[in-house]
Amino acid sequence: MDRCMTGLKEKTNMPASTEGNGWSHVETVQLNGSKEDLPETDSFVQQAMTLIMDEVVRKAGHVSGKVCEWRSPEDLTKLLDLELGEAGQAPAQTLQHCRDAIHYSVKTNHPHFFNQLYVGLDHYAMVGSFVTDATQPSLYTYEMAPVHCLIEKVVLEKMMEMIGWVEGGDGIFNPGGSMSNMYAMNLARFQRFPEVKEQGLSACPRLVLFTSEECHYSVAKAAAFLGIGTKNVYVVPADQSGKMIPKELEKQIRTAISEGAVPFMVSATAGTTVLGSFDPIEELADVCEEHNLWLHVDACWGGAALLSNKHKHLLKGVQRAHSVAWNPHKMLMAGQQCSAFLVRDKTGLLQRCHSACASYLFQKDKFYDISCDTGDKSIQCGRKADAFRFWLMWKALGTRELERRVDHALEMARYLTEGIKKRDGFRLLMEPEYTNVCFWYIPPSMRKIPDSPEFWQKVEAVAPKIKERMMKTGSMMVGYQSHGINANFFRMIIISPWVSTKDMDFVLDEIHRLGADL
Repeated sequence: MDRCMTGLKEKTNMPASTEGNGWSHVETVQLNGSKEDLPETDSFVQQAMTLIMDEVVRKAGHVSGKVCEWRSPEDLTKLLDLELGEAGQAPAQTLQHCRDAIHYSVKTNHPHFFNQLYVGLDHYAMVGSFVTDATQPSLYTYEMAPVHCLIEKVVLEKMMEMIGWVEGGDGIFNPGGSMSNMYAMNLARFQRFPEVKEQGLSACPRLVLFTSEECHYSVAKAAAFLGIGTKNVYVVPADQSGKMIPKELEKQIRTAISEGAVPFMVSATAGTTVLGSFDPIEELADVCEEHNLWLHVDACWGGAALLSNKHKHLLKGVQRAHSVAWNPHKMLMAGQQCSAFLVRDKTGLLQRCHSACASYLFQKDKFYDISCDTGDKSIQCGRKADAFRFWLMWKALGTRELERRVDHALEMARYLTEGIKKRDGFRLLMEPEYTNVCFWYIPPSMRKIPDSPEFWQKVEAVAPKIKERMMKTGSMMVGYQSHGINANFFRMIIISPWVSTKDMDFVLDEIHRLGADL
């Protein structure tokens, strides 16, 4: 026997001859159970949960702490032990990695986090995430996720009821609003030209869709991904308040037809990303009906207004849409990520468009109702149980409390708006329609300069510098951006039901403190 082979046999307890017996590697494989020390890992989990409760749920959400511990990418790389090695580490070291990750992460549940269209955290939604991460359901079939298939169905039906689809519809939870907008585009195309599923783009004429200049960038990305092409996304002008102009949509449709293109879809927005504007859905629905176009409403941000009797008028006409995207992880705080795509169609259009009929998952001779196997409606295979955290939170709080959260956020936006109007050096970009409050801060050194290109060039640099200072001090987070011809301004997003008028005053005080010397 070869000397090397003899040594291998002694080391691994492999048979002397491995030919034809299925061995394809030479490592020792433990066949009877795991070497993992279960008491040790159980203790790690318990310590980790204590750490999360102490450092995230309690400490990170307290107003006395920092919103972030800012470090540059270079410095943070040096601070963190990021390299992956051959040997494992002790639980205490692993727990320290968790502690470091929490310490240097942005505290999105801090009262002074206003940077994005979401905040965290809702305690019930967080527990819902823990449950699904621990149990690991995957929503392709009922047999793999019996509880969650039923819960997703109930949640979708309740959301459809709030949209106003009295006869129901169809839908699916998916990874983000961008994906929902892509679903809408793919479904609208399939509904018009079902042969595209088998024959591809060659089965279609040149297709054109329409959306507002204030739409989310995912509309263009979806068009690129689906082969429609970004140049076939016709951008419709918006008015000064950021709403799509129906008459301009009519013009764009006529232009596309005159060019030989085939219009097939309009993507409206209910709650634009920057200004928080709501397109006039009722009027757009009239245009779509006249031209036989699919109407999709991207209500990822603004859909929560449907829970408020006081503010649901913002989405007037949404029941006429063919599809709606709605993200409960935004205003409703259901936790990242929780995104629903809803369709008014009840004929199985979503299933027909995306099904591949995998025989190892979607057998027709199962012993239970196979209509509960929803995975073939999805472009994914494995799919997380994102609806559960929303369902659990909704069960715990009730619809009235969710309505109160929406109303509170809009009330705080109004309070902040009035505060901006009263303070020297602050200027509103426009009256907010939702909770996006957009404004400039003008430092004392610039307040006597008349409006001019030179003045606005100076203003352009103010918000970025204040943002840098607030991040480095960790006092708060508020976003900024330019928009059209408008110089950089702050875009304040208000969501959390725990923020108060005191927090609104703090934001304006802090911006002045950080920028008064500019």
